[in-house]
Amino acid sequence: MTTAHRSSPLRLATLGAAGLLVAGCSSGPDAEAATGTPSSPSAETVSAPQPRITLTYDGGVLVLDAATLEVVGDHARDGFLRVNAAGDGRHALVTTDEGFQVLDAGVWTDGGSSYAGGSELTDDVFPADTAGHVVVHGDRTVLFADGTGDVTSFATADLLDAEGLPETRSWTSEAAHHGVAIELEDGTLLATLGDEESRTGVRVLDPSGTEVARSEGCPGVHGEGTVAGEVAVFGCEDGVLVYDGRFTELAAPDEYGRTGNVFTTETSPVAVGDYDADPDAEGYLLSQIALIDTAAARLQIVPLPEGVEYTFRDLARGPQDEAVLLGTDGNLHLIDEQTGELLASHPVIDAWEGPEEWQDPHPAVRVHDGTAYVTEPAADAVHAVDLATGEVLATGELDVTPNEIAVVSG
Repeated sequence: MTTAHRSSPLRLATLGAAGLLVAGCSSGPDAEAATGTPSSPSAETVSAPQPRITLTYDGGVLVLDAATLEVVGDHARDGFLRVNAAGDGRHALVTTDEGFQVLDAGVWTDGGSSYAGGSELTDDVFPADTAGHVVVHGDRTVLFADGTGDVTSFATADLLDAEGLPETRSWTSEAAHHGVAIELEDGTLLATLGDEESRTGVRVLDPSGTEVARSEGCPGVHGEGTVAGEVAVFGCEDGVLVYDGRFTELAAPDEYGRTGNVFTTETSPVAVGDYDADPDAEGYLLSQIALIDTAAARLQIVPLPEGVEYTFRDLARGPQDEAVLLGTDGNLHLIDEQTGELLASHPVIDAWEGPEEWQDPHPAVRVHDGTAYVTEPAADAVHAVDLATGEVLATGELDVTPNEIAVVSG
């Protein structure tokens, strides 16, 4: 365990003497249509929340009906795009050269009623130099700008009500780096430490912005998540770093044992991570996963069946907290989070090979409400799979090659 205390204050972006709140900006001409009022002319009342799928491709972003996988929106946008759910059930954040651009997926719940309408790539952008990670936790959404180290957070629900962007809180890292931050429910911020050359750990900032603890025992820190009890987990090149009010380092069994992405649920103390034990390996395929039991302070490495590999896009969590892994054999593998036992394997897509570059389109999986959504770039398709039975519920045939995927819950 590495714990130290600091009294130096964080450089905090402020507006006036009160300090934390910074006014939102960028109210484009489409702001009124994006506010999400039931009176929006393109919306209709529906019987229940209707999730939608967002898919990036070379040249834009698609929005699909999650039940039928029919395309309901196609929004042109140049450059390499990434996409993350904003956490409010209606919007996604598209990572662009300018920052985090707000995509209205056109589904939401208001006053107990659910609505569905047209999607829109709005003019609203959270500005960021080299926009990176998006983390939704509790009632806050946190954005990290790698080019400056700036951290921006906002009340997730405010994105539904704001005309333009909601009010934000902002912090600045000690140095710019490819990083990430989590805001806990009491306003505490956990933010990575690093610079352009290396990343070393995580520091803890109280709601006033004062640093109260740090750990520099997490080389190459990358990937984050919070498990049951609001325990935070960060991936390292020699294990994982856990924060539950104090830092604990869980060592990997290998000298080099990198966890770069962490997948968590609010109902389980176990985080699932990807795992790489070979620093000289070429490509992006992995053949083991990490099970991180924060209650037992245990890191367990689980090998996959012979011939099954995956990338960072191919892990998720199921409705029973199980690990869901899309293998290069084309199967969805369900793995017990406690024991690592293989529970089931469901064939979905053809066997596939790893990408030459991580940005290249390759299969990915996201899970929502017991359904796994699987992309198949080689076939320009996306599939919806019932995790309980393995049945393919729907297949969407696309005119473009899907890359990244996010689910907007409705």
